Amino acid sequence: MLLKHFKLNVSKGFVPLLIAQFLSALADNALLFAAIALLAQLNSPHWHQPLLLQFFVISYIILAPFVGGIADAYPKGRVMFYSNAIKFIGSLSMLLGMQPLYAYAIVGVGAAAYSPAKYGILTELLPPKELVMANGWMEGSTVFAIILGSIIGGALAQFDPLVAIIIITGLYLLAAVFNRYIPLFPIDHKLTKKNPLFMIKDFWHAFKVLWNDPQGQLSLAVTTLFWGAGASLRLIVIAWASYALQFNLEEATRLTAMVAFGIAIGSVIAARYISLKDSVRVLPAGILMGGFVMTMVVIHDWHIAALIFLLIGALSGFFIVPLNALLQHRGHLLIGAGHSIAVQNFNENIGILLLSGTYTWMVREEFSINTIIILLGLFVSITMLAIYKHYKKII
Repeated sequence: MLLKHFKLNVSKGFVPLLIAQFLSALADNALLFAAIALLAQLNSPHWHQPLLLQFFVISYIILAPFVGGIADAYPKGRVMFYSNAIKFIGSLSMLLGMQPLYAYAIVGVGAAAYSPAKYGILTELLPPKELVMANGWMEGSTVFAIILGSIIGGALAQFDPLVAIIIITGLYLLAAVFNRYIPLFPIDHKLTKKNPLFMIKDFWHAFKVLWNDPQGQLSLAVTTLFWGAGASLRLIVIAWASYALQFNLEEATRLTAMVAFGIAIGSVIAARYISLKDSVRVLPAGILMGGFVMTMVVIHDWHIAALIFLLIGALSGFFIVPLNALLQHRGHLLIGAGHSIAVQNFNENIGILLLSGTYTWMVREEFSINTIIILLGLFVSITMLAIYKHYKKII
């Protein structure tokens, strides 16, 4: 329904982009749960499950200096197609017997290259006034993919992880078909050189430009915190559901889907009511989110848990969509969309690596799940409060 707000020539390019990224994100998220089930089937240590995330995101950090430049130096639709092919190879490798941690790392390489092109192309498809709405659609469809991926991946993995991976590999193939329908746009922000050393220096320049820009600094700080905490929360919910509700993997994935469903609701509300210039007004939602996370320790009924997770997701979507749009807009103006998304991914995935690494360490050291939840909730609320106060000082 919201697509009627886009011009016809824009929506023709936006629709295949939306479908392609939905299918690819669906496969990414389903594969996580299939890999978790496969690790259990292989009798891997329990702490290998959160380690999956670290193997996935390390590619974002290592490749960050290169993928942004590549996304800006080549047609972004073509970059998405080849990145999706790498994901397909990783999924196929897991199916053929590669250790799940290593195979999921290959998928991470494709995802790292895919992201700057996926978000960067929005600034080529749309004018600035429609970026928040477009981000609402992108985040909403991604979250819908997380919901379906969690449910389908969890259900199929409980039945047979290998059957799940076969279906997921097919999803990557289908995404590739829609990638071919994304229009090719003229290249902007071309690299003057393509050797690795120059690209690292170019990335470092982009990194400094965004962190020195007050609005870029704000959006980077918040999105880094959001994705680091959010990725850890997905794994924490699975462990908590087993402890507090005696849920199996399939049932626990339905609760993670409630968080994702809430993000979709919050994304739509933000897309409808928050303009680009008012992005900072959503920051208090992040402080509240940390408080709701801490309430998990007193919940023992799945109906209440589902409602709390829905609220956590809604608050998350409400504050992340406008700040994503703000970062894309500032990045497009200052250094190029692909560069800015690569810097964003670099920061966000350092956040995921650090927080999921901390969670992995706490699991290995046998911290209670309630202690972990309290620490995460406090960290989110206190950090968001500090960001909010600091932003008021620098603007």
